[in-house]
Amino acid sequence: MPAAQATLLVIDDNPSVVAALEVLFSLHDYRTLRAQSPEEGLALLAREPVDLVVQDMNFTKDTTSGEEGEALFRAIRAAHPDLPVILLTAWTHLEAAVDLVKAGAADYLAKPWDDRKLLATVANLLELGQANRAMAECARRDQRQRSQLERGFDLRGLVWADPAMERVLCLATQVARADVPVLVTGPNGSGKEKIAEILQANSSVKDGPFVTLNCGALPSELIEAELFGAEAGAYTGAGKAREGKFEAADGGTLFLDEIGNLPMEGQVKLLRVLETGRFSRLGSNREIQVKVRVVSATNADLPAMIREGRFREDLYYRLNLIEIRIPPLAERPRDILPLARHFLAPGKTLSEGAAQALQRHAWPGHVRELKNVIQRACLLGAGSEIQVGDLGLSVPLPAPVAAEPELDRASIERALASAGGVVAQAASELGLSRQALYRRMERLGIARP
Repeated sequence: MPAAQATLLVIDDNPSVVAALEVLFSLHDYRTLRAQSPEEGLALLAREPVDLVVQDMNFTKDTTSGEEGEALFRAIRAAHPDLPVILLTAWTHLEAAVDLVKAGAADYLAKPWDDRKLLATVANLLELGQANRAMAECARRDQRQRSQLERGFDLRGLVWADPAMERVLCLATQVARADVPVLVTGPNGSGKEKIAEILQANSSVKDGPFVTLNCGALPSELIEAELFGAEAGAYTGAGKAREGKFEAADGGTLFLDEIGNLPMEGQVKLLRVLETGRFSRLGSNREIQVKVRVVSATNADLPAMIREGRFREDLYYRLNLIEIRIPPLAERPRDILPLARHFLAPGKTLSEGAAQALQRHAWPGHVRELKNVIQRACLLGAGSEIQVGDLGLSVPLPAPVAAEPELDRASIERALASAGGVVAQAASELGLSRQALYRRMERLGIARP
């Protein structure tokens, strides 16, 4: 499908200028709208979709101050913040044009203009505008997706902003109502238990119990009793019968954290429960029937453990019918500041330097480390604003900022000639920003080639 024809609006009180531009643009398949006054131009913009504006700086006869053009530009920018605007100006208005470029104008061209340079500038700006519109549409789509998630599901107060975490949530909410085991993987401190809570809160057993067991927090000889319960005297110290986690979670969800630490004996029994829903307490032959949704989590490499004979392959596939991987915090950088602000104590804020330091940190401890850093800073920071020093992070020193190169008149003129008068390209070749090159040209009194 051919690309849509771009529409350009020319605002100039000189009919010959408008006619010349209209012919030039039509030869390159641009649709051109014309306006002879600022009022007419603004009215057209209110009625018609326009991709780029070319505007004069003066409209009243014998007026050369450029004030009318500046007022028009600012009115366009107020109503259409992302619309690229090219200024047509006499060299006597260079300073005013440069000021407007600093205020957001896309570029300026001197009258009489060079057709080749004008067309190159228009093409570049239209391509940039198309990219910006695509980015804006992505942002709107992300916001719609976020709104749908927040309206349609119980997210247990989860704070997120990064698309990587949004993908995790989309998968979690999609499988939440399915009566299947889910394996949540990711590094320690990344938020695996929060995802398990979201799975429970949006499941068909959301009104049932949510029971957790950290398989790495107990001696191996006690894990089976924790999972399945034990009769009195089943092991040393078992003075009375006790209920296991599976019994406690009947009609709800059992979250097994650090599942890779489950000993082989426990793995065998867990596999049978997943297959049949039946088990026996330690020290008993009586079978108990339960209906439990199992969500497990690990930061271990279970396939490697299977190869080493430390984890049962059949259990792995039972647990891993659906896998939800949580990325490390470093892989979802847009989550860092929203989470940090969420963890701040009331009345505390982040300084700009502290926010930058948080974003530069590698976060080997992930969300848990971030929470600890912010809570410690709130306790130890003297003022209401958290400073870099309050965070206690080993922040790498920023790279030294290179000074702008010293360039003579001849170097700038050669670069402009090589770039065909396209200032952005010349600035890139010279190692300058476009605004810096404008300043050099203004200071040296350099006209474009």
